[in-house]
Amino acid sequence: MQKVKGNDTRQRHGIVYTAVAFLAWGVLPIYWKALGEVPAIEILAHRIVWSFVFIAVVLTIQKRISIKELLSDKRTRKSLFLMSGLIGLNWFTYVYAVNSERIVEASMGYYINPILSVILGVVILKEKLNLLQVLAFLLACAGVLYLTVDYGRFPWISIVLAGAFGLYGLLKKTTNVDPMSGLMVETMLLAPIALFVIFYQALAGRGALFGLALRHDFLLIGAGVVTTMPLYWFAQGAKRIRLASVGFLQYLAPSLMLLIGVFVYREIFTTAHLISFGLVWCGLILYTVSLIRGSEA
Repeated sequence: MQKVKGNDTRQRHGIVYTAVAFLAWGVLPIYWKALGEVPAIEILAHRIVWSFVFIAVVLTIQKRISIKELLSDKRTRKSLFLMSGLIGLNWFTYVYAVNSERIVEASMGYYINPILSVILGVVILKEKLNLLQVLAFLLACAGVLYLTVDYGRFPWISIVLAGAFGLYGLLKKTTNVDPMSGLMVETMLLAPIALFVIFYQALAGRGALFGLALRHDFLLIGAGVVTTMPLYWFAQGAKRIRLASVGFLQYLAPSLMLLIGVFVYREIFTTAHLISFGLVWCGLILYTVSLIRGSEA
């Protein structure tokens, strides 16, 4: 009886951790929008540097620094280099999307991501697709194709976000590295480029840090915290609950992004968007059903 109660508590904590992580990711557009006066490349640079500083401090306090150990293995080192590039591409595209009034398009990317991740598993890990997953993928493709043809513009932001994060997740899955330690190394590898951008902007008289309002300074430095804390919450939650529960909760983030884009920042949401998103949502319903069936098997 005590064991069952312990499992229930673990499940509840896992759901709270995971939900909070996705809710935080969902409202992040508001944070980056507040830095709208800062170029996306400079926001990315600060996000990288302050994320590295924040994680390094936390792991040092916890005595979990293991950079040498992580980089000593050739396969792990190669994966970390690839992951650093993918997470940098994902972060830049996301910030660019938010501050160029394309939050709706970004939200589609995160709706597509779980389905694309399944396909990457098939292509690279030789996993097998069931019928529901095949239909989910075809519906997602139909949604993207419809928006491209009817709206007259290929949703490249959606595809880059889904593709970069999907590949990043795949590498995370195949590389046995603690999420926080891995992110510290990834940001460390990107930090020299990020510092160059920050100092270049400062020397050119365009630096945002200490060059704009005080609130911008706090927001830029705080970028490290808002980047890493949701990842920590997600890591804590994902190991406590079933994959099906994670699969369901992950739709919180793009749903919030979509609502914020349309109702807070008044981005255009046409009939073409509705039909396209509708096809993707139908695909996600089938994908979620496949997860539930898999967890019950």
